[in-house]
Amino acid sequence: MSSSAFENGGIIPPEFTCDGENVSPPLNITNVPKNSKTLSIIMDDPDAPMGTFTHWIVWNIPPHKTQFTRAEKFDFIQGRTSFGTEEYGGPCPPSGIHRYFFKIYALDIKLDLKQGSGVKELQDAMSGHIIAESVLIGKYSR
Repeated sequence: MSSSAFENGGIIPPEFTCDGENVSPPLNITNVPKNSKTLSIIMDDPDAPMGTFTHWIVWNIPPHKTQFTRAEKFDFIQGRTSFGTEEYGGPCPPSGIHRYFFKIYALDIKLDLKQGSGVKELQDAMSGHIIAESVLIGKYSR
């Protein structure tokens, strides 16, 4: 996974954070295994003071959907984030530099999860079905 907005390990531009437009960044996915049935995305912040904070979860993305535009509106199922919403929530760290992990998973099944399920439910449903994964890390401080 990569983004034209920031390099792996680089700084996430403010437009993709709570200090800007709070929209999802453009994402590119390559080398999706041919036997993939769906893709899932989890974006989280392991540096949050109260433990890992989930910013975005999406699943049952068709495996041929390998490009996401800036601020793209999703027709795919999204889960409940730590913000309590079912949409992208950009970086908004209380202090210091935080790392944000954009994780993509290629799965061998279509998940039977309801809209609004949380990250734990998604992780449990994906268990044993991940055939490939990739991580893009961005950093941000206010």
